[in-house]
Amino acid sequence: MAAMVLAATRLLRGSSSWGRSRLRFGTPAYRQFSSGGAYPNIPLSSPLPGVPKPVFATVDGQEKFETKITTLDNGLRVASQNKFGQFCTVGILINSGSRYEAKYLSGIAHFLEKLAFSSTDRFGSKDEILLTLEKHGGICDCQTSRDTTMYAVSADSKGLETVVGLLADVVLHPQLTDEEIEMTRMAVQFELEDLNMRPDPEPLLTEMIHEAAYRENTVGLHRFCPTENIAKINREVLYSYLRNYYTPDRMVLAGVGVEHERLVECARKHLLGDRPAWGSEAAVQVDRSVAQYTGGIAKLERDMSNVSLGPAPFPELTHIMIGLESCSFLEADFIPFAVLNMMMGGGGSFSAGGPGKGMFTRLYLNVLNRHHWMYNATSYHHSYEDTGLLCIHASADPRQVREMVEIITREFVLMAGTVDVVELERAKTQLMSMLMMNLEARPVIFEDVGRQVLATRSRKLPHELCALIRDVKPEDIKRVASKMLRGKPAVAALGDLTDLPTYEHVQAALSSKDGRLPRMYRLFR
Repeated sequence: MAAMVLAATRLLRGSSSWGRSRLRFGTPAYRQFSSGGAYPNIPLSSPLPGVPKPVFATVDGQEKFETKITTLDNGLRVASQNKFGQFCTVGILINSGSRYEAKYLSGIAHFLEKLAFSSTDRFGSKDEILLTLEKHGGICDCQTSRDTTMYAVSADSKGLETVVGLLADVVLHPQLTDEEIEMTRMAVQFELEDLNMRPDPEPLLTEMIHEAAYRENTVGLHRFCPTENIAKINREVLYSYLRNYYTPDRMVLAGVGVEHERLVECARKHLLGDRPAWGSEAAVQVDRSVAQYTGGIAKLERDMSNVSLGPAPFPELTHIMIGLESCSFLEADFIPFAVLNMMMGGGGSFSAGGPGKGMFTRLYLNVLNRHHWMYNATSYHHSYEDTGLLCIHASADPRQVREMVEIITREFVLMAGTVDVVELERAKTQLMSMLMMNLEARPVIFEDVGRQVLATRSRKLPHELCALIRDVKPEDIKRVASKMLRGKPAVAALGDLTDLPTYEHVQAALSSKDGRLPRMYRLFR
């Protein structure tokens, strides 16, 4: 303590060695930092004198962000959304898919998806196409759904004309050689085998629920090529289909990250007055059928005890999907149905997520958290231009199928009951969050622009959709759910179906007040 006092006294008196050196040599030199010496007395809250006034970016209305649409003389629509950056995503979306195959062999759309970006009049092989795209840092992809076919390319914006020319050639001038068709047959065969072997049954169940809900019409037709049709589909069959459905009035050229005028100019050069490989531009027979919801059941008895691909045994499960007709994406009720689907949520029995991952949705709180033996309970909403389907997929041990079905029917019935304001607000916030986060990605913006313009000839911007989501009230959810429950159910079942309730019992449960299945009494077990 005495030493500390002595040291302090020395410092105060300037008798330390540092004090003596300061007296001897004067004030020590300080290092001049770039931010320090020039304006020593100006607070950070005030601008520096002599520095140019900053110009901040401002939103000039919605002009820079709205989707621009131009219709060419042949009926083809050109839509673009400017987004700053070096790369762009450009593609052609076509009103074509498995729903239009009623008069053709099922599986044509599946074949066309696999044949995309193969040899054309200008490019001798797929390799040539990929090499051309590589020069602009590009990648390509083709996807088909029940009602839309999409050819897309992401590449450097400087190569826009090359990309549009390549897309026009791929869509309108495919050669469809015998060798390419044979390779496609093998690819389709492999995909069908993979579909039946994979542990995740969701793609197969989705196919089955559509087949049950829209028996032999439009969106109920097979999306995947049936095995018996693989050998029957040839160039003549494909060209016959393309002649009717690959017409300019059924197409949209969409681009994100490009200037609209430049995209229109490229479209006029490559897609206007171009005679396709199959001859005439005019369609002969176009299927304009409206989807007819029938309801019904599709069952597939299968041994699911050996689906495990690794050393860890995967439990044997029975998978059930129950669906009811909702509405098309063109109707005002589409937004309440989207909120309802988000409110149901769900997922697998194991999740590493918290509240943001859907752990507070109804299927987690009421189903997975209460019934440990259920492996999965997930809500899905499929929507098309003339119909829609809201489904719940559930998985459990084959011995508890009946109980699982009753739990799901009860959740359907509860949809038309009281809606808690807190859970509704959470579902709306989650839906808006998902919408905005997805639209951060350029390819997603491209698909959104293309699909909306293809279906409605216009595009609702994200802030407009968010406003519609915010306007959804508890009574809207109750109204759309009550209307949905008045229809017939669609049921898809996969696995050991020994204890599966009859379709009539499922229908009776959904019509009841509590969602319970009719009681069964057996004399002998």
